[in-house]
Amino acid sequence: MTNPLLDFSGLPRFGQIEAEHVIPAIEQLLAENRNKLMDLLAQDATVYNWDNLLHPMQEMGDRLSRAWSPVSHLNSVKNSEELRAAHEHCLPLLSEYHTELGQNSVLYEAIKSIAESDDYEFLTPAQKKVIQNQLRDFHLSGIDLPEDEKRRYKDIKQQLSKLKSSYENNVLDATNGWSETISDEPQLAGLPDSARAMAKQTAEQESIEGWVFNLQFPSYFAIMTHADQRGLREKFYTAYSTRASDQGPNAGQWDNTDNMEQILDLRQELAQLLGFNNYAEYSLATKMADSTDEVIDFLQQLCEKSKSVAEQDITELRQFAREHLDIDDLQTWDLNYAAEKLRQYRYNLSQELLKPYFPESQVLEGLFMIVKRLYQVEIEAIAGVEIWHPDVRFYEIKDRQGTLRGQFYLDLYARPHKRGGAWMDECIVRYAHKGMVQIPVAYLTCNLTPPIGDEQALFTHDEVNTLFHEFGHGLHHMLTQVDYSGVSGINGVPWDAVELPSQFMENWCWEKESLALIARHYQTGEVLPDELFNKMNAAKNFQSGLQMLRQIEFALFDFNLHLHYQRKVLRNGQPQVQQILDETRRQVSVMMPPEFNRFQHAFSHIFAGGYAAGYYSYKWAEVLSADAFSLFEENGIFDQQTGEQFLLNILEMGGVEEPMDLFVRFRGRKPEIDALLRHSGIALEA
Repeated sequence: MTNPLLDFSGLPRFGQIEAEHVIPAIEQLLAENRNKLMDLLAQDATVYNWDNLLHPMQEMGDRLSRAWSPVSHLNSVKNSEELRAAHEHCLPLLSEYHTELGQNSVLYEAIKSIAESDDYEFLTPAQKKVIQNQLRDFHLSGIDLPEDEKRRYKDIKQQLSKLKSSYENNVLDATNGWSETISDEPQLAGLPDSARAMAKQTAEQESIEGWVFNLQFPSYFAIMTHADQRGLREKFYTAYSTRASDQGPNAGQWDNTDNMEQILDLRQELAQLLGFNNYAEYSLATKMADSTDEVIDFLQQLCEKSKSVAEQDITELRQFAREHLDIDDLQTWDLNYAAEKLRQYRYNLSQELLKPYFPESQVLEGLFMIVKRLYQVEIEAIAGVEIWHPDVRFYEIKDRQGTLRGQFYLDLYARPHKRGGAWMDECIVRYAHKGMVQIPVAYLTCNLTPPIGDEQALFTHDEVNTLFHEFGHGLHHMLTQVDYSGVSGINGVPWDAVELPSQFMENWCWEKESLALIARHYQTGEVLPDELFNKMNAAKNFQSGLQMLRQIEFALFDFNLHLHYQRKVLRNGQPQVQQILDETRRQVSVMMPPEFNRFQHAFSHIFAGGYAAGYYSYKWAEVLSADAFSLFEENGIFDQQTGEQFLLNILEMGGVEEPMDLFVRFRGRKPEIDALLRHSGIALEA
């Protein structure tokens, strides 16, 4: 039987893919690619060009990507022991292959000869950018190193690949490895009916009496936001904030302490091998920001403007907790609960009050309508596509001429054996050759509140924001018009600009005109009443200082960690990670968490994802997105000309040009921080 991972005739065959298919497929493709590369490089060195070298290499890379993408995706959304083992077996094989490519001196000279040839000037800007990026990446892959250091580079990359996977697996196992069964109904005091129903449904699925709450985010968030029992909140906070660590109820069981130290040691060694002082400098070699000082200054500027607002937020919260909740010593496990009570007290508004107005069907219909009005594209559900779970849906996007522009899988709900958080990932990347266009396909994955019983899912407004965020990433991937995979969609886009389209989309979750499309009561069909909209808008920047400071703390911790970490050095007898985190918190935080908190042990963005020395990208790109949206505020949030300009200059352009040039072309000037501060309710003079 044909291996389904080697069938490239259409979409991934999720109905047939099994763990046993993974290793044979990847090993076969790697062998074929190595042989093909040898044949390509055996040509006369004077005749290398795009068609006889770079296009065939694009096709080789695409086949490998199309086989590995569903494997990596399934490992995140349908994790099993067998799949995990196959996935981990292939990681060092793939790392070795990519390092071989990056250190292949014959290939480097061949591509350099194309860049230096007379024909180079006749290539398209996208082709030139692919070549420029490849030559840069050769140097970042150790092409200039002596042979012994090249071997060490390869070894480091393989070890990092394994360690990142181990870190991610520990977080997943620790999240799935703790739950609380509640059989005494008074303990549920304060919890809304929807949270109780979700916990009852979880218990029934596990054949347990009572209510089961776990560390999947919708369940955890319900406890932390609504549970009147303070001890219950503390128990859940302790379990969640100590996941995969040496602390908490499962202390040491899936401990990421060693993984973090080894990852940081190896990253620092890698950076120094390549001539950088630290991993932060190495990271910026492919980003918009020019220097580590520029990033630190940017974050500290934001910190200075927001800290006094955050201090005021926490003072108000403490006072409210004392006067209205009988909490004299506000703790971190009280923050969400007290904030929700204060929001209700001040604005007579809660997330729970809004949920009936955000049923899944209306949110999706409204989202698709918003995208249609902005970019003149139609989104339609397609049946009969192989999927990995019954909850998954599949859609396609067509432009006004009826041309298919992209397709996507939508996997909305939280469930066991699925990695937490929300993300967009590439399934198939767009490229075109001799009239053939490969249509881009995306995975859009969230962990939103699932349906209860036969009712459709009802989302919080925060969850709607999350969905819009990921859809912005998806549009960037799917609406690209670039013909070369190395710079199409999000490929080749500097990491600190890649969040622009995603954060940009969140703005339509707050405007009355767009809310009329996404917010209708699930029973009556009533649009969101003006009274609720006004309350929601008034509460938009509720505790915005605390929220801003929280993200700055994460970003500064990440950047400080990769800027100042020293290999195999203890600080005051302690691992450096905790020390650097504590130092960052002393600088930024207005409320220090308890000593047992091990946030860093589950900070997958920087230890297992692509955000190492790059978490600042969220705030960096938020400046771009807020300023970009301010043009829609001036011209109208559905102004077609403005939407078309954003489509042409940002979404369609991929990584062909520098993001600052694209932004200036769209906005007419360089970005300014004012719009972000205004949207966050932080005074410009603060």
